[in-house]
Amino acid sequence: MKKILLILSVSSLWLTSLIASADDLKIVAAENFYGGVAQQIAGSSATVTSILTNPNQDPHEFTTNADTAKSVADADIVIYSGISYDPWMDKLLGTPGKPNRVVITVADLINAKDGDNPHIWYDPRTMPALGAKLVEALSKIDSAQASAYQQRLDDFNASMKPELAKIAEIKTAAAGMEVTATEPVFGYMAGALGFKMLNYDFQIKIMNDAEPTASETAGFEKSLTSKTAKILFYNSQVTDPTTDRLQKVAKSSGIPIVGVTETQPPDQKSYVDWMLHELDGVQAALGAKSP
Repeated sequence: MKKILLILSVSSLWLTSLIASADDLKIVAAENFYGGVAQQIAGSSATVTSILTNPNQDPHEFTTNADTAKSVADADIVIYSGISYDPWMDKLLGTPGKPNRVVITVADLINAKDGDNPHIWYDPRTMPALGAKLVEALSKIDSAQASAYQQRLDDFNASMKPELAKIAEIKTAAAGMEVTATEPVFGYMAGALGFKMLNYDFQIKIMNDAEPTASETAGFEKSLTSKTAKILFYNSQVTDPTTDRLQKVAKSSGIPIVGVTETQPPDQKSYVDWMLHELDGVQAALGAKSP
C-alpha cells in the first residue's frame, strides 16, 4: 500500500549541517536524532551533518543523491541505524571513503537483529549506548579532548533523567495496559512503559507497504470497537486510507489517539525534548496531567 506524504513539496537536498567549519572532524548521521546526539557529544570539535531531517519525509522511501554520497565519503565518523531501516547507507558505505573512517551501526550497540522492530531510537537504552560509542571513537581521533567528550556524555546522560522518570511514572500508573498502533514506530517505548501491544502483524504489513489480511484488519477494528485497546498510536509522518479509517474507528469508539513521528521534528530542540513531548502525549491520553 503506497503511503502518501502529508507534505508532498519537499526539498531534494536532505543534508543539514549543524556547524559550518570545514576544518573540524566530520560526522554524518543518517537520521537527525542521531546527529543531534552526536553534536551534543562532539560539541564544537565536529561538523555534524544529518541526512534525514524533514519530519514529512517517509524514511523508508528515501533515495540518495550525489550530495549524500559525497558527505558520507568525506566523513570521519558515520552513524546509521541498521537492521534494514536505512539500507541506502549500506550502498553509500560500499564506495571508497576516508581510510580511517569509523562506522557506527546503532542497532549493534543494543544487539538488535534483522527482523526486529527497526525503530530502535525509541528504546531508552539506545542513545546512551550511542553516546558511549561516540566518546570512544572521538577520543581515539582526538585524545586531547577525551575528558571533554566524556563530560558531555555525562551531561547527556543527566539530561535523560526527566525522560526516564516520566517513563517510570507512566509505567507505575499503566503497566499491563493493552494498546495498539498503525505501525510499530512507538513499539520500544510502549514496551518500556509496560504496555501490551496488540495487532503487531498488522503494523508490520503497514510499515512494509503490504496489504494486511482481512482477518488482521478485522482483529484490529475489533480491538478498537470493543475498547480492548486503550490507546491508538499512529505514525503522523505518513498517512494512507487504511490507517485513516482506523483513526476514525478509534475516534468513534472513544479511544484516545496519539501521533508519533519517525524523525525528530524541527520544533523539538533535542532528542530528550522530543521523547518528553511524545510521553506528554501518552500522559494526556491516559488522562494524566503532565507535571
